[in-house]
Amino acid sequence: MARTGGDTLLPVSTLIRMAAHADNYLLIFDEANRCQLYKGRTTRLATKEQRLVLYALERGCSRPGCDVPAYWCQVHHAKRDWAAGGQTNIDDLTLACGPDNRLVKDGGWSTRNRTDGTTEWDPPPRLDHGQRRTNNYFHPEKMLEDGEDGEDGEDGEDGEDDEDDDDEDGTGSAG
Repeated sequence: MARTGGDTLLPVSTLIRMAAHADNYLLIFDEANRCQLYKGRTTRLATKEQRLVLYALERGCSRPGCDVPAYWCQVHHAKRDWAAGGQTNIDDLTLACGPDNRLVKDGGWSTRNRTDGTTEWDPPPRLDHGQRRTNNYFHPEKMLEDGEDGEDGEDGEDGEDDEDDDDEDGTGSAG
């Protein structure tokens, strides 16, 4: 039996038949509990359950301008880096491709979790030119929503491509 988000019990065959007509992802958690999503300081690496949740929520690299899908990403401690005492809790993690994950270091890029659950990427001062701080590439539905101020969004999150968002080191140079 499968339990829906509304607490309804359905045969798994019915659930799969219903999901086959949807555009959504089907996630099945087998007795997942809090300790598998909230590991604290007991482990640095994300659990498979945490990865499944991140794949479903973020769908890909969280750095603005990056289009690397979730399956090619690493799990990054967004709130506070592991080396600085960060925890491996689902609310503290995000997805980042390898090159973008390596940009986060002292004097480099930094990440933080926003209240809406998205990850904000802050460039070092020398590279900050008012670029977007969040990545909506994997969330086209957000581009259809109005921002809080009735504009396209705050912090330049209008979904428009910036010419220099594609480079690996965030410098804006092509090579």
